[in-house]
Amino acid sequence: MQPPEQKTAKEEYVQELIRSGLLREKERWITEMIRPERLMRMHQVLNQRTRYISVLLEAIDDGHNQAAVLRSADAFGVQNISIIEGDKPFQPNKKVTQGSHKWLTIQKHPDLQTALQKLRSEGYQICVTYLGDGAVPIGEVDLSRPAVLLFGNEHRGISEEAARLADQKFYIPMVGFVQSFNISVAAALTLQEMTKRAREIAGQRYFLTAEEKRELFLEWIMQSLRPPLRDKVQQILAKSKRPGGQKEDIRLSV
Repeated sequence: MQPPEQKTAKEEYVQELIRSGLLREKERWITEMIRPERLMRMHQVLNQRTRYISVLLEAIDDGHNQAAVLRSADAFGVQNISIIEGDKPFQPNKKVTQGSHKWLTIQKHPDLQTALQKLRSEGYQICVTYLGDGAVPIGEVDLSRPAVLLFGNEHRGISEEAARLADQKFYIPMVGFVQSFNISVAAALTLQEMTKRAREIAGQRYFLTAEEKRELFLEWIMQSLRPPLRDKVQQILAKSKRPGGQKEDIRLSV
């Protein structure tokens, strides 16, 4: 049993989750299965999460590189990752991700055209790392609209098609003899710069909406439960109704 003082602190925090809209009164029972420290951490992370900046990986083959990009995305609060597989399947090294992949929304696409069509339909502009003509320094990228950051293969870079279809091309200025970074380093530097600038430019638009936070909060709770219990909780939640009569749709991230 929990000590009385810990139980009281947790109850106060559950009330805060209900007031914030992340949890509904009838879902209070879910929190009995989650440590209060984990609930608090979820709440804190959600308040900094964004879909204003997203990532698209085109044919990144190395599992360590795949994992490193996911870890950087999570670290900088970027929620959505789109994947186009290359010569090898998308299998990020879990020792490198350190569990960060569990908290991201990852979607695979069959090809570049399909991925870009979907992302543009969601309001994104496509920004690619590029060393050729027409590229601007990373600090000059226009972030007045949501942006997908497209990173290409470790050896070939982005495809010619990606370069042709991009809305903006950018590069990371360097002053040494080398002209490029490893994909994982380039992604980390780009995410740090782009999220910082986008947050300043977009203001409140940068962050998740209240409904997005709630949906993600429930997904993360599912991720925190062991599979047998997770399945049972999902079944119970699926029976509840959304406003308008639609069933609750709790999807697990990849």
